[in-house]
Amino acid sequence: MTMPAKATLLAFAVVMSLSAPALADCKEPEIGTNSVPMFSPPLGEVVIGKGRLQFYSAPNADCAMSGVFVIPNDHLIAYGQSDSGWSSVMYSNPRTGDIVTGWVKSSRLKVTGTMGLGSE
Repeated sequence: MTMPAKATLLAFAVVMSLSAPALADCKEPEIGTNSVPMFSPPLGEVVIGKGRLQFYSAPNADCAMSGVFVIPNDHLIAYGQSDSGWSSVMYSNPRTGDIVTGWVKSSRLKVTGTMGLGSE
């Protein structure tokens, strides 16, 4: 094997070994467990604070969903909250109708009411 090929292979191995734990930690936990209780009915929430609120694929700061965020005054539906301060949410973009689900920091949310049948 040539020197550049060995260096490339070594670099690839290092990247894979560093990223593997982060990928493993991005497994979404089951909602409705003791560590992530489920809201029943789901809660209406509004984004508070300043700046973008990043979406994550799991309740872990290493699991950011690139380019997916909401801003103050956006409305979300929260389905559960972890003991570590993360909320499982859904956002529906009123302009496009696109829906995204994921996890956000609970400290940036304010409850606006429940989302039970017949309520808005």
